[in-house]
Amino acid sequence: MKAVVLAIGGLDPGGGAGLAADIRAIARGGAFAGPVAAVLTIQSTNGLRRVIPVPAATWRAQAEEVLLHQNVRALKFGALASAANVRAARDLARASRLPVVVDPVIAPTRGKERLLDRSAMKALHELISEATIVTPNIGEAEAILGRRIEDLEAAKEAALALASLGSRAVLLKGGHLAGARAVDILVIGKKSKLLSRRRLMLPPLHGGGCTLASLIAAGLARAQSPLTAPAIERAVRRARVQHRAALVRAIDVGGKLHVLE
Repeated sequence: MKAVVLAIGGLDPGGGAGLAADIRAIARGGAFAGPVAAVLTIQSTNGLRRVIPVPAATWRAQAEEVLLHQNVRALKFGALASAANVRAARDLARASRLPVVVDPVIAPTRGKERLLDRSAMKALHELISEATIVTPNIGEAEAILGRRIEDLEAAKEAALALASLGSRAVLLKGGHLAGARAVDILVIGKKSKLLSRRRLMLPPLHGGGCTLASLIAAGLARAQSPLTAPAIERAVRRARVQHRAALVRAIDVGGKLHVLE
């Protein structure tokens, strides 16, 4: 039976990020995507104009219907917008007892609107505590921890600090740091590893973070139970390979950003 990843996040009508990216990535990762919109947006590859949270009771009912009747093996949370939605996500993660990937989407690549209300930060910490793995970029980690991350040493410390919030694993993405190599930091338990690769020269991109988190979720959904630390690391490493391949295939669909197929 095909493993299902329940992807809960934002609907991007431009098709580059959010649930559109989740569906493509989960399929590429070998699982089947169940998309649930917790946030509606007015946006394109030219920028984010408006964010409209879906009432928590509405999307939670959709998620619970799929959980009840389909072979859901993992949850993936992206944009949630409101504190009420983050709390509902926390409760769903806690009740499901499934692997949970939290991609803490806070601000868009382009545009001034936020994808997470400032009042939701405490609730986000609580959701992270229920996660199997949390996958912030540098800016998101700075917002969660309330500190600047300006170099690799600070990033290592930040990854361990994020792990102390209760997530079983952390993948702190280092692409926004300077340097010839892009270095991600993987923490599982109290052990950290540097995952380094040559930096690619690419056009501005949309949906890269959503894609990587969903590839990881697909890997966790396909892993054997119980989920071991080596299995989490394998899912992350496989996802990074698939993600890099997607980056070099990014396509121009109009606007100012390329998107991942």
